[in-house]
Amino acid sequence: MSSFRLLVTDEVDPDGVALLRAEESFIVDEIPTPKPDELLARIGEYDAFVGRSATRLPAEVLRNATRLRVIGRAGVGTDNIDIPTATSLGIAIINAPGGNTIAVAELFFGTLIGLLRHLPRAFSSMREGKWDRADLLGTELRGRSLGIVGLGRIGSEIAMRARAFGMSISAHDPYVTNERFDLLRVTRAGSLEDLLKSCDVVTVHTPLTPETTGLIGAAELALLRRGSIVANLARGGIVEEAALSDALADGQVGGAILDVYTREPLDATSPLRSLPNVVLTPHLGASTAEGQHNVAVDVCNAVRDALLNGELSRAINVVGGIDGRWDEIRPALVLARRMAAIGRAMLADRGLKAVDTISLTVGRDLAAAGNLLVASAAAGALESIIDGVRLNLVNARTLAESRGISLSVRTSPSPDPDNSLRVAICSGRNEIVVAGTAPPGSGPRLTLIDGFSIDVTPRRTLLVLTNADVPGVIGRVGTLLGNAGVNIAEYHQARLSQGGEALAAVSVDGEITSQARQQLLALPDIRSATVIDFSSLDPAGEEAWS
Repeated sequence: MSSFRLLVTDEVDPDGVALLRAEESFIVDEIPTPKPDELLARIGEYDAFVGRSATRLPAEVLRNATRLRVIGRAGVGTDNIDIPTATSLGIAIINAPGGNTIAVAELFFGTLIGLLRHLPRAFSSMREGKWDRADLLGTELRGRSLGIVGLGRIGSEIAMRARAFGMSISAHDPYVTNERFDLLRVTRAGSLEDLLKSCDVVTVHTPLTPETTGLIGAAELALLRRGSIVANLARGGIVEEAALSDALADGQVGGAILDVYTREPLDATSPLRSLPNVVLTPHLGASTAEGQHNVAVDVCNAVRDALLNGELSRAINVVGGIDGRWDEIRPALVLARRMAAIGRAMLADRGLKAVDTISLTVGRDLAAAGNLLVASAAAGALESIIDGVRLNLVNARTLAESRGISLSVRTSPSPDPDNSLRVAICSGRNEIVVAGTAPPGSGPRLTLIDGFSIDVTPRRTLLVLTNADVPGVIGRVGTLLGNAGVNIAEYHQARLSQGGEALAAVSVDGEITSQARQQLLALPDIRSATVIDFSSLDPAGEEAWS
């Protein structure tokens, strides 16, 4: 078994690290948060990285990580990772979006109550020997209207708890269904502007993306009811800090709760530190023993499965949609890549090097995995074309589209559920169609190549012959391969009509050398001989890493 080296930084919870150390094939190095130059020097030694938010992985570091297959982020946010660069390099990124959900939701209500009841001031005054009861009149949560920007895991947990406090709840999230809103008994706001106008407490729970950077600025804060409260426990930069400071100073915003900042740690001279109506915490959202344990165990489990089994369903930069069905669709992923490799190789043997289009048709049982399957087909079509770049499910679509290859996937019109696949590879007006089936728990089978019905398993090496349908061809081919030391596992001969064109799909265990191929082409009645070596896709017969 191959061994893998893993680098763990940022004091990831020991229970998560123990899962990695338990694997005999894993060599795990733990270090504190490394300095940038140290990380740059060391990262090239590792197959996987696991860390938290303190260690940054910019493009320069990732390009130096020539062995790196997977990055595990023990937490939700991934803004410390250059995701486009990682994707282009075929590095999977896995986070743990559910492990700290409760911790953040509870911190929100803890800090909100602290703000409304003036608890920071009360603590401070008591320590100073004072009794400022008369000056610390607070207000209640009950009856307030809460607006949630982002009704994902954390937003949903906050909505459920807010109802127990007697708050009215509305939310804005264009990516969440009406059914989800109804289930949570949350009113859907038609737009962010509508939400801000209707609430007196607003909290944001979205990732930091180009779309959400500066989402709440001066114009948005002006829409709030005067004296409203703004909370950001998601990512620094979603709420513009300068605009928030101004709104707090002039009373448009009555209070703020901030756990995250555009630059961390927050500058000592930041005006936010001196405002009396602000509760500031130093990025504590996930800082509970339970939260750190949960995210570490979640991400370390996922990194382990990615390295050992090619399990990428948790990778945020892989287009999936399979919801835990990785083992079920694995045969289809293998088949899609191998079918595309067959089509590409047959076109190349006809002198057609450039692939223009890859079209995939999937049976209804595989419809949810269509985007992942077309990525696998793209990887098969690019095999032997791409040199010096790791090619896998992470970057195959991007690499194919960058070369002008059009990708498409559709569901079979057949009303019957099945696990069929059909890949059409086109170069100009020339097309090769390869079809097969990949039922869960069994090996994939090829059922069609270029119009010829066959039934063969695509093992390590597949030989596709076209020949005249005359006696003696099969015997001569078998004898030649035997003399070359190549064992035939399956030999399926198909024809369209007696005495016409025939096609043979020959699955073999060994390697067919270029010399053996030339000898095949020299046989009487052999018209073409295409050799596809699948061992280059992955030694274990799985296609996730190559």
